[in-house]
Amino acid sequence: MNRLPIALLALAAVCLSLSSSAQTSDEMQAMMAYSTPGDIHKMLSRSAGSWTETVTMWMQPGASPMSATASAVNEMILGGRYLQSRNTGTFMGQPFEGIGVTGYDNAKKVFVNTWIDNMGTGIMNMTGVWDDASKSIKFSGSMVDPASGKDIAVKEVLRFVDDNNQVLEMYSSTGGKEFKNMEIKYARK
Repeated sequence: MNRLPIALLALAAVCLSLSSSAQTSDEMQAMMAYSTPGDIHKMLSRSAGSWTETVTMWMQPGASPMSATASAVNEMILGGRYLQSRNTGTFMGQPFEGIGVTGYDNAKKVFVNTWIDNMGTGIMNMTGVWDDASKSIKFSGSMVDPASGKDIAVKEVLRFVDDNNQVLEMYSSTGGKEFKNMEIKYARK
């Protein structure tokens, strides 16, 4: 009689072990898929290299535009998982530096982007989706409004014109109305 409970416990342990092993295997496969760069990462890698930037900014709707030129050096980092963009130039008579990191989250199926620069102390975070019709990544997210200290919604559209030209348009809101506040035309050096 003592053998039956021991046999049932042994059977339960084997079933639990098999179930746990299958779950672990599925989790491992999911982790591998999550961490492995794919075709979208290869598409991002085509932006690696040196670029000239022609920047146009509008501080308010209807305001006269300000123009500047800058340079970007893009490289794939962390085993081809992220595109890092280091930007330098002069804006409003001051040296400008900015770093953007763009990737594609395999689990969430969205592009991810962060931006930092020496004109602020916050981080802009955005997620985006691919629009095949316009060959663009359409990003949305938030950044801090220095005047209020609160987050404001921002939107960017990064259009891949061809392998040597890209256009980034940035939109923000003022008074509850969205307006285009920046356009950057990238040309490969």
